[in-house]
Amino acid sequence: MKTTLLKNWVQPNTKEEETRLRDAGFRWGKKGTHTSRTIMLDELQALLTSCRPDATPEEYVSAIIEDNCLGKRTLATRRLSLQRLSELYALDPKVLLFRIMRHFWYADHSGKKILALLLALARDPLLRATANTVVVMRPGEELARQPMLDALNRTAGGRFNEGTLNKIMRNAASSWTQTGHLKGRSHKIRQSVTTTAFTTAYALLLGYLTGTRGSTLFETPWAQVLVTPPNELINLAMDARRLGLIDMSQAGGVVEVAFPRLMVPDEGR
Repeated sequence: MKTTLLKNWVQPNTKEEETRLRDAGFRWGKKGTHTSRTIMLDELQALLTSCRPDATPEEYVSAIIEDNCLGKRTLATRRLSLQRLSELYALDPKVLLFRIMRHFWYADHSGKKILALLLALARDPLLRATANTVVVMRPGEELARQPMLDALNRTAGGRFNEGTLNKIMRNAASSWTQTGHLKGRSHKIRQSVTTTAFTTAYALLLGYLTGTRGSTLFETPWAQVLVTPPNELINLAMDARRLGLIDMSQAGGVVEVAFPRLMVPDEGR
């Protein structure tokens, strides 16, 4: 049976909530990095491999611009790559979503691709617009071009011409291929992905920050990107609790999840 993503990803209702979500690292609007780039997974891997796990924003800049850890030919392309990676991932430990993703990244070899995807989804509205098209596909099913184009056009409010929409679609399809949701070149075929305790904890955190509580945390769009049934996600969340990533309790069918070990006091409030 196909699943359907919830309609609301990030929808702040007040200025205070909008500020809180932006400070945490969320972005929204009618444009995004996928107008010109993909998820840039290889570049992110190269950067985080070349830098210390507790690197500062200045050290990321130095690694890309001065050390050329991404292997770019010109200074201009290094600067552009830095800009695009910053758009997608923030590259600043003061930003909650990046700091926790980075913490999980170095601990979870199997989950790196999905961790990067979840953060990029939080920060790129165009990539987020394509998620439902991919997630509802069955393994072995071929990606249909028109539904993804229609979803992008709705998100962008008609601001892009057909050529730009096609480019965004190709970039997004490439991103979903890099994360393992799709495979193939000219024909993109849906395949299964691996879900870990770390990617589960991160998806739950994203849902929590955007206002979801209790058992419905296992049914948010963030959780559905993992393409894993809620009962299996609950088991993985129990593993995450044993690893000290989250606090979780179950009693009488009621599930409570919290993240006191991941957030500093101000973020918790």
